[in-house]
Amino acid sequence: MRRTSLWLFAAFLSCSALVVACQSPAGPELILVNANVYTMAWDDPDLQGGPAANAPYAEGEWRADASAMVISDGRLQHVGSDDEAMAMAGPESRVIDLGGATVVPGLIESHGHLHEIGEKAEEVSLVGVLTESEIAERLREADSGRSPGEWILGTGWDEGEWADALPDRGFLDEMYPDTPVVLKGLRGFGTLGNARALEAAGLGPDTEDPIGGTLIRRSDGSLSGVLLNNATDMLNDTVPQRTLEQRKRVLRYGMDQLLQAGFVSTHHAGVRTDYLPVYQAMEEAGELPMRVEAMLSVGVVEAPDVEEWTRRGPTMDPEAMLQIRAIKAYYDGSLGSRGAKLLERYTDMPGAQGISGADYGFDPEAVEAFMAAGFQAGTHAIGDAGNRDVLDFYEGVFERHPGAKSLRHRIEHAQVIHPDDIPRFGALELVAAMQPGHAVEDSPWAEDRLGPVRVRGAYAWRSLREAGALLVFSSDFTGTDWSVFYGMYAAMTRKKKDGTPEGGWYPEEAVTAEEALRAYTIWPARSSGLEDQTGTLDAGKWADITVMDIDPFNTPADSLMTGSILMTIVNGQIQFESLPE
Repeated sequence: MRRTSLWLFAAFLSCSALVVACQSPAGPELILVNANVYTMAWDDPDLQGGPAANAPYAEGEWRADASAMVISDGRLQHVGSDDEAMAMAGPESRVIDLGGATVVPGLIESHGHLHEIGEKAEEVSLVGVLTESEIAERLREADSGRSPGEWILGTGWDEGEWADALPDRGFLDEMYPDTPVVLKGLRGFGTLGNARALEAAGLGPDTEDPIGGTLIRRSDGSLSGVLLNNATDMLNDTVPQRTLEQRKRVLRYGMDQLLQAGFVSTHHAGVRTDYLPVYQAMEEAGELPMRVEAMLSVGVVEAPDVEEWTRRGPTMDPEAMLQIRAIKAYYDGSLGSRGAKLLERYTDMPGAQGISGADYGFDPEAVEAFMAAGFQAGTHAIGDAGNRDVLDFYEGVFERHPGAKSLRHRIEHAQVIHPDDIPRFGALELVAAMQPGHAVEDSPWAEDRLGPVRVRGAYAWRSLREAGALLVFSSDFTGTDWSVFYGMYAAMTRKKKDGTPEGGWYPEEAVTAEEALRAYTIWPARSSGLEDQTGTLDAGKWADITVMDIDPFNTPADSLMTGSILMTIVNGQIQFESLPE
């Protein structure tokens, strides 16, 4: 009996092993064939972007290293040829002919704000407006079907574009004397409200500026209605809260948009107590269609309790669709609003140098407590002084807690860095979590802020790679377009969508197609310590897969934005499908 039991146990282990072909008589659930599969399971490129010796690359051309995949129980059971895959088919297997479409590891969006997608879909879009009259026109166009007393919410005016001539609430007061109006900036560093909204928030001429924020005042001392940096919460948090079900709807809408864009996972950078229980409720109910890493906010209004979460510790089960294993801290403001902390003053505004640290609400004790408790820290730092201070902070924490260094801590944006500090990213084993779209969209005015010398340390992707930093890309949505095709295009060309500037903006900092795609796949997986589970298409890993209609390795960079997503598979389940008939 004992020998029989041992044999049965061994057989069970053999069938459970993910790398063997033991399967039920019904066969695997899903087989994908006739595909152009890039497993990305080969070695990283060198620091100048040259493909590894074992990469499927020869004579200037990339070649797919597989054509089919077999999926069972949420895992990749086999990756190889069509014949090999079809030999494993069973009577209940679904076989999909991809018609030569390109397959890559499931895309990971490593810094965004998921709730904003759904919230903004329900608000008036102000993207691209440059004058108060254009704002007024957008509001008038959307001004129908609103219940009496319902707040008017808009979003998308660009704080960077408006920085030298901020709007004033006067026109909003005239249009909506009895209705609160709150209009959020594109990147979250500015908010404009009318008199009724300011009144509802209890804000007036005697209100003091909060730590790390500014209430813009008119010459007579009254409020203009614009709040910058940390002051935005004073108005934004007055907007009536959505119900739990409404917030679920908001998150699900955002996830659906990301799934349509090919993303299998997103890192929500800065989750507060308004949406944290929503994620938890969705996870408990099995309602998450994609993987989510919720980075707990630190040092802001409605931040999760430090003592509670350091006691609970980070998520330990890598299979959970919701991971709570990281935090998001905020060290300085934005470059567009001149809140980023610089070592020297802003070139285009004498006297301005930005705001940071305790003056911006950064809580070093709380961040260190999280790091010591096993959480990965992602700290927002944009200016060269801000980045230097965060590097110093991390270095000090590692001295006091040597084990914390292995958690691959991040600097979010890492936007402007002094040349002396770039090598420190590699030495401290840090992740540079950056946004290609920010560089090209900021290019019209970034050099005005920084000058021709300092700007060379900005958006420095190649320099950071050469210094040994782990580079991950994202869009910081909804601040910019989250399409991976746009992200890769911007990263490779350093040009805006309209193709300017010719030749690219400081093109020496551009990356290759392979590097750009790795910054959306295996590198963010590695940054989360999940490289053994995802990021490449290897047998045994999660069946997280993105299918697209162009080959991003061989498509000219200027043509990348013509691409579209055909299928997104998460944990073996097709969550989005748009295959041609």
